[in-house]
Amino acid sequence: MVLRLTAEQARRIAVRAQLLTAERPAGIVETIDALTVVNIEPTAAIAPSADLILWSRLGWPYQPADLVRLVERDRAVFEWGGFYRTMADLALLLPEMRRRPESIQAREWLAANDVFRRDVIARLRAEGPLHAADIPDAAQVPWRSSGWTNNRNSLQLLEILVLCGEVAVSSRDAAGRLFDVADRVYPADVPVLSDEDAARERAQRRLAALGVARAKAAQSPEPIDVGEIGEAAVVEGVEGEWRVDPAALEAGDGFAARTALLSPFDRLVFDRKRLTELFGYGYLLEMYKPAAQRRWGYFALPILHGDRFIGKLDAKADRKAGVLRVHAVHEDVPFTEDTSAAVHSEIERLAQWLGLEVTEASR
Repeated sequence: MVLRLTAEQARRIAVRAQLLTAERPAGIVETIDALTVVNIEPTAAIAPSADLILWSRLGWPYQPADLVRLVERDRAVFEWGGFYRTMADLALLLPEMRRRPESIQAREWLAANDVFRRDVIARLRAEGPLHAADIPDAAQVPWRSSGWTNNRNSLQLLEILVLCGEVAVSSRDAAGRLFDVADRVYPADVPVLSDEDAARERAQRRLAALGVARAKAAQSPEPIDVGEIGEAAVVEGVEGEWRVDPAALEAGDGFAARTALLSPFDRLVFDRKRLTELFGYGYLLEMYKPAAQRRWGYFALPILHGDRFIGKLDAKADRKAGVLRVHAVHEDVPFTEDTSAAVHSEIERLAQWLGLEVTEASR
C-alpha cells in the first residue's frame, strides 16, 4: 500500500526529523546521532557550518569548544568524509572503508606508492599527530589531477588513507587538520558488520534523519537515498514515489513550530532538488559567484519559519568591530508583523551567541 501525504505533512515530517521544531535536543552527541552527519565547511562568514548547524538545533547552550572536546578528548565524535559523526556509527562505516579507494586511479596510485604509504604510516606512528605539511613528499609516482590536489602527494595520500580507515583526523587547529594512525583515534572494540547489514542500518538511520526521502537520488558526498527502507508514499503535488520513516508517521500531527536560521550546508537544504520539491524553495549558495552577480549575498542563510522557508538572511560577522552586519533580509513572501518579529528575534539570538551586536549595513 502506498501512503498519501499532504505537502504540509511531508514538510513537517522533514523538519521534525531534522530537529528543527521547538522541541530542542538535549546535547551535541544526541544531535549528531539523530542527524547522522554534520557538515564540516570551515567558511566562517558568520560561523563554520558545523557550529551553525548545531546552534540552530541546540540554541544558546551550544559552544564550539564543547564540540572540540567531544572530538579531540572524549572521542565521542569523529571526522570522516567531510562530516562529523558519532563514534557509535564507526561500525557502520568500516565496511565502506574496507572497499576504499573506489576509483581505479586511486587504487593504482596507492599501489605504485606502497613504500611512501608505509613510510607515512611509520612517521605518524612515531611522531603523530601531524599536519600534511609536516610529512615530506616522497611519492614514487606523483598524483595527477586537473584540480587543486595535483602533485600534492602527502595530502592526497593522507586523504585516501583516512577514507580507507588506516589514518584518522585526530584534531584541527589554525593550520588545519592533524592526522594520526587510526588506532589512536578509533576505539578497538568496534563490532564487525557485514556489508549488507551495515548498508541496511545506514539507510535506516538516514531515513530517520531525513523523515522522507527518495529510494534513489543523485550522487552526493554523503548518500541521500534510502533504497526500499521505510514505507512507500506519494506527496501531494510532487511527482514520483518517496519513502517515509514509519516512526515519523507514528509521531502524529503535533508540530511545535519555530523560526530557524540555517547553514547553506544544512542537511535540510543541501539537496536542492528535494528542497524545491517538498518546500517550493529556491536557493543557491553564491559565495563562488562574482559579487555583482549575487542575488541574495555571499553566504545567505535560509530562513525556516515553521514548516516553510520564507527568505534568506544576508549577513556577515565582523568580529574585529564586534558586530553582525545585516545587509538584507530577503523576503520570499511578504512577512507579516509576527513573522518579521520572529525572524529578527532569531537574528538577535544568533548575534548574542556569537558575542556580537546587530547592525544594519548599508549596501
